[in-house]
Amino acid sequence: MMFRSLSVRLGIVAVLALMLAGCAGQNARELLVGSTVEAPAEAIAGRHQIFVATTRAKATDTREVYAGERSPTVSFAEVAMTVPAIHKAGAIERRKQSQRPDPTKYFTAEGITTFDSSDAFARSLRADIAARGGRALVFVHGYNTAFDSAVYRLTQIVHDANYAGTPVLFSWASGGRLSDYVYDNNSATAARDALEQTLRLVARSGAKRIDIIAHSMGTWATMEALRQLAITNDRDLHGKLGDVVLASPDIDVDVFKSQMKRYGKPDKPFFLFLSGDDRALELSRIIAGNKPRLGGYKDAADIASLGVTVIDLTNVAAGDRLNHTKFADNPALIALLGEKLAEDDTFDANRPQVGDRIGTLAGGITQTITSAAEIVITTPFEVLNVMVGGGN
Repeated sequence: MMFRSLSVRLGIVAVLALMLAGCAGQNARELLVGSTVEAPAEAIAGRHQIFVATTRAKATDTREVYAGERSPTVSFAEVAMTVPAIHKAGAIERRKQSQRPDPTKYFTAEGITTFDSSDAFARSLRADIAARGGRALVFVHGYNTAFDSAVYRLTQIVHDANYAGTPVLFSWASGGRLSDYVYDNNSATAARDALEQTLRLVARSGAKRIDIIAHSMGTWATMEALRQLAITNDRDLHGKLGDVVLASPDIDVDVFKSQMKRYGKPDKPFFLFLSGDDRALELSRIIAGNKPRLGGYKDAADIASLGVTVIDLTNVAAGDRLNHTKFADNPALIALLGEKLAEDDTFDANRPQVGDRIGTLAGGITQTITSAAEIVITTPFEVLNVMVGGGN
């Protein structure tokens, strides 16, 4: 019976994987391309310097830069990205394999600088952080993410959020294929020490505030790194840790509870974005033996009791067919996320004023989302049922 149950589960996983693969499309993995269409200044909406720390091995194809294989050491780079003027908030305009590179139409990497050591990387990072007011944002991508996709996503986030600080991508060695779920989970686990070291490096490089956005399986590596910081009695990076955003977290609920128990109730806000219609996490739940994933957990009050603010986006429209990236591909949400990241550091997560800040968030959503929906925001102190859109 046990083997039959396993076979049925694997069969369901295979079917779902094929369905999800049909949604994925065929994208070119090359981050760097040769000659591109010459773009006039008015055809470019923005230019962004993306700092990179990665546990990926270097790719044999230099256009890919970093591959899905793991490296025993951390590599560092800086990518110059452009966003086309035709860009629509929430979207990532990227070329397909058959299309010609054109920065007037697609996200484009103008060039990349690699660093021979963490010290060299830190010097460049320090200069950028100083020039941008002392703020840094660390983004940790999720499962099934190639290196170019990770760079594009962070570029889209900082552009659409109008983020003024220094963006830092931590890219662990995802295989970038749906069939690599177990490999990716192990890669994220193997990367937790490197992520901890990267957070410390950013803190040493002059950052006054470090915000974190982690997505999907990247939330697992992030929570492990934060847990390790807590074990060393430095859970807030000497007071520099700002907001932590866990978007569609692919973590077993019981594991998350154990991580938070070791970390303790946050001094600064932890925001958890979940959605009951997340198809990617449904696949993950099946693979995990029908155990609920944090990003689809029904009991928001249970999680809020840990000091986490839970924002249920089930009824909010998504830009992807998997409903797995609502935090970034819904134009209103990404703009509001940018507003929250731009706020000062006077917020105290352990006081009832959290309701004021979340109330402001809810009010902003009400004014900007046009389709009728309900967002349920559960804080450690209260539950807000917010009807949004539809002209009401």
